[in-house]
Amino acid sequence: MIIGTIIFRTILFYILILIIFRVMGKREIAELNILDLVVYMMIAELVVVSIEQYDNKIIYSIVPVLALTVIQVISAILSLKSKKFRDIVEGYPTIIIENGKIKEKEMRKIRYNLDDLLLQLRAKDVMDICDVKFAILEPSGDLSIVKNENTKNQKSLSIPLIMDGEIVDIGLKKLNKNQEWLESKLKEKGFATIDDVFYCSVTDGCFYIDGYE
Repeated sequence: MIIGTIIFRTILFYILILIIFRVMGKREIAELNILDLVVYMMIAELVVVSIEQYDNKIIYSIVPVLALTVIQVISAILSLKSKKFRDIVEGYPTIIIENGKIKEKEMRKIRYNLDDLLLQLRAKDVMDICDVKFAILEPSGDLSIVKNENTKNQKSLSIPLIMDGEIVDIGLKKLNKNQEWLESKLKEKGFATIDDVFYCSVTDGCFYIDGYE
């Protein structure tokens, strides 16, 4: 009897969630806003509790699930009709790189670091920041990129030498160079000290140096 109840509830909520997701509309996981994510997490939690606590009335779980569905649908309608509401719920796109310059202040505001940036650039087949003219972090978390017109099709992997104003020792070891060599290169490019540099990398002997704003 207990096993039958659990199976029945599982099938029922499976069908119910399929219907709810069709009502909510088709969206990729990366496109979910905060409200969508919260609603999906709460629905999942309610369903799990209902299946585990099979002695409770099933209506106690169905009602809040349907209420969350109504909230999500209403918020989606408001997002379509009101930009202010959409900006509050979904957030704003953030310019990370503008005209080849890293916007470290904007990165700090959204708690987005250089490792995140380099990871997403590599995911877009961009191995060097100097190949990027504009990079915009969308509210979904995806990184939109506009490349420089003179970007080469084939390029070696960029080796970071300075990140967040600190020397990357591993990068220097790969090049068989030391800090004195790096400091001399920075001075050639017009940077007096390492403390003036937010990010520095080298690719095929070509330096990309980004100073603090």
